Amino acid sequence: MFYRRKHLLAIEGLHPPEIGHLLELADSYVLLNRSGKTQRDLLRGRTLINLFFEDSTRTRTSFELAGKRLGADVINMSVSTSSVNKGETLLDTAATLNAMQCDLLVVRHNQSGAPNLLARKVDASVINAGDGTHEHPTQALLDALTIKRRKGRIEGLTVAICGDVLHSRVARSNIHLLTTMGSQVRVAGPPTLMPAEVAKFGVTVFHDMKEGLAGADIVMMLRLQKERMTSSLVPSEREYFRFWGLDAEKLAFAKPDALVMHPGPMNRGVEIDSAVADDPVRSVIKEQVEMGVAVRMAVLDTLSRGDGRNDA
Repeated sequence: MFYRRKHLLAIEGLHPPEIGHLLELADSYVLLNRSGKTQRDLLRGRTLINLFFEDSTRTRTSFELAGKRLGADVINMSVSTSSVNKGETLLDTAATLNAMQCDLLVVRHNQSGAPNLLARKVDASVINAGDGTHEHPTQALLDALTIKRRKGRIEGLTVAICGDVLHSRVARSNIHLLTTMGSQVRVAGPPTLMPAEVAKFGVTVFHDMKEGLAGADIVMMLRLQKERMTSSLVPSEREYFRFWGLDAEKLAFAKPDALVMHPGPMNRGVEIDSAVADDPVRSVIKEQVEMGVAVRMAVLDTLSRGDGRNDA
């Protein structure tokens, strides 16, 4: 087995064989899930805790499904009704979770680095389900699996990641994964929504949507994350869609067989037109959701084997 780490905290720093192992295993789980033979005993007797400090539908539900399909005991902790909401610190929460002797801990937090802190304080394997504007590693893995299954490869493809790159942990994880696996990555968005030093990550930056999409194999749209904005960074949703929303006219600049992706939740009419989002040929958005369960099964499977001895 190529992945021998105890945790999955980020894509940055992973090597191609490690990513390749997770994608190959996830691909086998796609076939298993589609066959209907989903219940396995791999994680019987293991406890998985989903600790989500931020709202989530797809990620939390898919981790819950993944855990149950592998036979784990799954506990969803509601932060709004937990001691955290009463003022308990993250370190105290870590001590409590450690006393419960859980085996796998899935964490989503609004502060970058929170899963890394928990990983140093608990005995369980920690999986980052999104931390602040830092990373969302399993989202990048499911995106990569979707691409690989549809295109047959990741290496050599041109991927355009468009929109609110500044606040997107999905963009960061995808940039790390795709560049590591040999894709040519572009980022396209208004200057106000682009990290100042994003070019250092080995991507090409565009401030014109049509130029950014020209000849792209994959068009990955990002949600406009107003909840993370401390000031108005775009004039209006209507103006944003005019220049940066993906519609048929802009998509025509990509390759004729370019795939359209979106991590969800979608703001229809803001970053993507409904006709494009629901296109039965070009859009793989629903497929991404299916791949999410398989990827999270692969991650839980890999980390539960106990081979990981590194801190990463």
